[in-house]
Amino acid sequence: MVFTRTTDVYQRPIDKARMANESGGDYFVSFHRNSSPNPNTYSGVQTLVYNDSGIPAEMARNVNAELEKVGFNNLGVSVRPDLIVLRRTKMPAILIEAGFINTDADNRTFDENFDEMVDAIAKGIEDTVGTGQSGKGFGVQVGLYRRYENAEYALNRLLNEGYNAQIRDWNGYYAVVVGNESTLEGARELEQQLSRLGYDTLIVNL
Repeated sequence: MVFTRTTDVYQRPIDKARMANESGGDYFVSFHRNSSPNPNTYSGVQTLVYNDSGIPAEMARNVNAELEKVGFNNLGVSVRPDLIVLRRTKMPAILIEAGFINTDADNRTFDENFDEMVDAIAKGIEDTVGTGQSGKGFGVQVGLYRRYENAEYALNRLLNEGYNAQIRDWNGYYAVVVGNESTLEGARELEQQLSRLGYDTLIVNL
């Protein structure tokens, strides 16, 4: 495990992303407290992702579910492609907003259940990682389509290029996924290969 900082000093988001990429880590998890213009207006935990699919989306939902058990309202997953730490990190990344810092109820939950909150985040992450390490493996998603015929067109293109690809149902959409790698490292190599061919790629659990 590598921390981008261990003291209360300002650190530019681009520096966090750079440190994460240089660390060789498998996942990037950013910890934050939320805030609102007016105190005691909102309450709950929310986890941010670059794209609501693949490992990050699964990890975000698992973390939120565990933090809900600790006492936070579950505000769900929010897509934020504008955030540098989500956009510029090379590994699956999430940003956890552990309650609102200007909401009394969230501060009580945070202070009184801090150890349980830490354990909940760890369990949410472990539940996600365990899916990929249990023998099901990793793949690389290269497209997400509302219409099946569009997914089928992309699938046939990949098959003609010699790739092992499949179409998977995902929340009412059709995801085109390449490969079945037993390790995250293998999935990364495949992702880089597909990215060089011009595909938009995302590592996912199978």
